[in-house]
Amino acid sequence: MRETTTVRRKVRSRPVRPGGWWFDALLVTGFVALTGALAAGRFLDLDLAVRQWAVDHDPAALWWTARVLNLLGQGGALLMPVAGGLAVAVTWRARSVRPLLLVAATFLVTSLTIGPLKVWTDRAAPSAVTQEPYLTPEAAVPIFNHQLPPGTYDMGYPSGHVANAIVWYGVIALLLAALTAGRLPVGVYRLVRFAPPVILLCTTTYLSYHWLTDGLAALLLGWFLDRLLHRVPWNDLPLPTRLRGWDGRYTEPTN
Repeated sequence: MRETTTVRRKVRSRPVRPGGWWFDALLVTGFVALTGALAAGRFLDLDLAVRQWAVDHDPAALWWTARVLNLLGQGGALLMPVAGGLAVAVTWRARSVRPLLLVAATFLVTSLTIGPLKVWTDRAAPSAVTQEPYLTPEAAVPIFNHQLPPGTYDMGYPSGHVANAIVWYGVIALLLAALTAGRLPVGVYRLVRFAPPVILLCTTTYLSYHWLTDGLAALLLGWFLDRLLHRVPWNDLPLPTRLRGWDGRYTEPTN
């Protein structure tokens, strides 16, 4: 009598570039080193100098251009709704619930890392110099500044705009590729994936929403989180029996 066996797809992590966990370790080490250096008082003069340059070079046209471009980093108003809408479209097209899992995982990962780090590091925004409570630049720039006056915006490090942009635009680019069945031009995929974080690093610094090092730390953290999410083999994850009707595969471009 022949035995019937069930063959399951092997769950293996997807490749990312650069390959290997050494690069992830480098990103985490860089974030920890930068945080430690700021806590020791290093790079604060750089942050102050960059802010002063932005204050000294603020023609109205450039300021408004930066203000409009900075809207690319609105998480709740733009990134999550766009990613969620694309996930629903891909789910319907591919008969696959997996895009929704990707969006849910992204929300969970960013919520459990970026937000708590901002609360823990307790850093004021450069705008605290020109708005209430009207701190001096030297009082606004330190990290782990637990002596900030009540009412001060003290969640500046790392920049949520920049870190979220790296993660969420990576998801949006992936879902766009899936929605077009892999026919999305490589140039468009890379533009969606990489341009917004660079734009937001520049605009949040120029507009005094964040210190330069807030954005640099966010690049390191966001890139690390992005690589973690792109390693997950979403097409091969086992699903509960009741979801087997929505177990289709969708296009996953390489990182």
